[in-house]
Amino acid sequence: MHIKILQQLKKILLLVLLAFIAGILIFALVNFNSTKAYLGLGKRSIDSTFMAVELNDTKLEEITEKARGLAAYARKNGYDTSIFFIIDMKQSSGKKRFHIYDWNQKKIRQSALVTHGNCYEGALVGRKYNNVVGGGCTSLGKYKIGQAYQGKFGLAYKMYGLDASNNNAFERFVVLHSHSCVPDAEVHPYPICQSEGCPTVSPEFLQSLAKIIDNSTKPVLMEIYDKDHQ
Repeated sequence: MHIKILQQLKKILLLVLLAFIAGILIFALVNFNSTKAYLGLGKRSIDSTFMAVELNDTKLEEITEKARGLAAYARKNGYDTSIFFIIDMKQSSGKKRFHIYDWNQKKIRQSALVTHGNCYEGALVGRKYNNVVGGGCTSLGKYKIGQAYQGKFGLAYKMYGLDASNNNAFERFVVLHSHSCVPDAEVHPYPICQSEGCPTVSPEFLQSLAKIIDNSTKPVLMEIYDKDHQ
């Protein structure tokens, strides 16, 4: 008798467990999109992935001043005056320091991570800058973004230095490209990988940049700066 009662209880418990699992599955199917977002499985748009970072007033004015100078240079020299790429090398590499500045709206549209050159020192501590062919360092200054091509890292854009501090960029093969070692989200206080002088971004962010560059009727300007190294 007792054995039969135990068997019946086991069957009841099994049915309850199955009903519970079925309920969870039905709920997940009904709320499929919400479940994907909660688990981080939903596909985010590039725009939402690289939303502009929050900057204090001083830093925002600093970026805006750079954009103001680029706008004046663009008007004088026939470049795109609506959008600029501004990289603040003073910031940690683990922070989003590559900013897409919309000059028409006077605001940062998107921000992302970007590498700096290691100067062939393995993992460079701090910052060093130079314009030396074979130097492997980041070069500060204004750049013209040139034509797209397929290189060893896939899609890439040629870059032409417009200042004395970076006029060897083309000869140095400094280009705008992507690499999987660059994440989309901030990792500060940890650093990201380093390059041999190229401003390297994540593959997804390069897609966002490509839309701007390819759809512009005039060349887009970039400035890489460090306020402590003028």
